[in-house]
Amino acid sequence: MSAPNLPLNLNLSSITGHEARPVVRRTTPAPILQLAPRGVYPTRIAVVGNHLPRQCGIATFTTDLCDSIVDEFGTAGVFVVAINDSDARYEYPARVRLEITQDELPSYRAAADFLNSSGVDVVSLQHEYGIYGGEAGSYVLELLNHLKMPVVTTLHTILRAPDAAQRAVMQEIGRRSERLIVMSEHSSRLLRFVFGVPVEKIEVVPHGIPDLPFADSDAYKELFSISGKTVMLTFGLLSPNKGFENVIRALPRILSRHSDVIYIIAGATHPHVKLREGDRYRVQLEALARELGVEKSVVFHNRFFAPQEMASLVGAADIYITPYCHEAQAVSGTLAFALGAGKAIISTPYWHAVELLNDGRGMLVPFDDTGAIAAAAIGLLEDDAACRAMRRLAYLYGRDMVWNQVAHSYMRAFAHASADRARPVRRGFSAQAIEQNTASRLVNA
Repeated sequence: MSAPNLPLNLNLSSITGHEARPVVRRTTPAPILQLAPRGVYPTRIAVVGNHLPRQCGIATFTTDLCDSIVDEFGTAGVFVVAINDSDARYEYPARVRLEITQDELPSYRAAADFLNSSGVDVVSLQHEYGIYGGEAGSYVLELLNHLKMPVVTTLHTILRAPDAAQRAVMQEIGRRSERLIVMSEHSSRLLRFVFGVPVEKIEVVPHGIPDLPFADSDAYKELFSISGKTVMLTFGLLSPNKGFENVIRALPRILSRHSDVIYIIAGATHPHVKLREGDRYRVQLEALARELGVEKSVVFHNRFFAPQEMASLVGAADIYITPYCHEAQAVSGTLAFALGAGKAIISTPYWHAVELLNDGRGMLVPFDDTGAIAAAAIGLLEDDAACRAMRRLAYLYGRDMVWNQVAHSYMRAFAHASADRARPVRRGFSAQAIEQNTASRLVNA
């Protein structure tokens, strides 16, 4: 389901310098390489990480990153080495040339041999502790230790208080990578001060988002048969740390002032959570809604949404909410998505939200504060001018986060990595407490 181009009754050209436009997937490559001398950018790029149809945020990110690089640069040399979770097999597209079994150490060495023999110019590694095997994901080091080309690693999680294993793995990843990409300034500070990474090795590139129009939510609502409703939305894979119960608890107060409000929770239970405990969290949320008498105002879409359909669902939202329970979240792709669509946003103050929603781009409420969520929602619903101003600020800020811009940033990082590798002395850490022996023991444990 594609997102229609439905302009709001605003002079958007005065805000952005161009008219709002729908998501468009190019059928011919953009002539972007004409902007730089031939040979500046690598032409064969291998991306290591999860990939759709595996259902997780990093799989969506990897897919979108590859699509954006191909769209902007027209390179046919982008391919993926996909990480499979235990006992899972997926019908991957042709772009996926090789699969690594998460918990099988030999498959990491086999992947390194494959990449070394494939003429790859640079490897783009997507890192999250939970997607690689071994203690703290240490099996990924078996791959990195045998690669012969430059590596640029995107870090999706940076821990403020890592344990010994997590610290050793992260430091070894940093040592083996020419460049480390993080998605916020906060993450950059953590890398420098917690892990001792030199600032010149770090590149801050925002989480990519689709180039969505600044649009009126009402026309999108027709696509989901919710015309006439005021929509609060949360989307993403369900897990108990998301805090959705706090929004449900806020609904009685919100509905007492705005009876047409519905709260949509869109997304399947996270596969790892479902493996451990099934749909228990969703069942608890449904029970809570019944207990509070708001079950008719809570709508669950229990499935994984394709990006184009998600764009339409976000378009239908009047307020987007991320009520997460803990501050230690380095990045939220769903929050970035909503920001880029110019939504009015309410969020708890986890790291990424504090940075993205600064300067009036959203409203921050304390963790686990139902009353604050209700007050914020009512305030936005009853102050249309303030809501529109917030939306404009969010949309403007998101223009530098659209995927075509992110693709350029990644290609520059790849070029920097290749230049770094060509230097006779490679950059290292400012501190020498890398604990290489510890990392080696983790890999072989």
